[in-house]
Amino acid sequence: MLLNNIRFAFKTRRAWWYTATSRTRARFARTTLGSFWLGFSNLLSILTLGLVYGTVFKVENLRSYFVYLGIGLILWNSISSSISNAPYLFSHNSSNIRNMNLNPLFYTFEEWAFQVQTFFQSFILVFFVLSLIEKTILFNFIFNSWIPLLNFIIFIYWFPVLICLISVRFTDVAQLIPIVLQLVFLTSPILYKKESLGDISWITNFNFIYKILDPLRLSIIDGYVYYSQTLILLFMNLIGLLFSFWLLKIESKKLPFLV
Repeated sequence: MLLNNIRFAFKTRRAWWYTATSRTRARFARTTLGSFWLGFSNLLSILTLGLVYGTVFKVENLRSYFVYLGIGLILWNSISSSISNAPYLFSHNSSNIRNMNLNPLFYTFEEWAFQVQTFFQSFILVFFVLSLIEKTILFNFIFNSWIPLLNFIIFIYWFPVLICLISVRFTDVAQLIPIVLQLVFLTSPILYKKESLGDISWITNFNFIYKILDPLRLSIIDGYVYYSQTLILLFMNLIGLLFSFWLLKIESKKLPFLV
């Protein structure tokens, strides 16, 4: 099953990558800077939140805090966006699903490609600015972040697919997702250090989104990778990928009647 899906993804790669790229171009069709607005908007958010929360938390080293906040926020925004859009994936393509004999995998890969493109378009500019503040992060990213980055990229495919399939049957999930994401964001050490949680820092052990975000941020900032935990996470990601493929195969025949 995995090999069949990989073959399908490879055969149709130009089509779903092109349609994802077209969505990005259409999004910024009348702007001068185009997709660079993604990076600029994130930089503005990082600057504002860094100044505010740096003051609130009385941060001594603002330079390191801006790097910590910036990388955490850009990773969170990508994860949050992929999950937020998931409940509407098949409903937005409902007419194609009903009228075209196309494997639903195509729409999941198209959405994933769009999220990956959006992530790198915003990440590159933010990362360039942050590397001027902390020069070691460029070296760390090139040499130490491959496995955590792979975990991140796999996760933003399979988990949104599961959310999407659940939302097709239970439409109330779409209303619940923004609430859950907001609660997860507020309880995740993104705006603040994990130590700031004090006695309730144990909640991060059950925060699976943070478990994806934190190893990648740690590998970029400190150049350190907990290989045992990261490889276990990779194994779990692959299990999630297989499960999402399996569930999508089961539900694909019913989709025209559900969307």
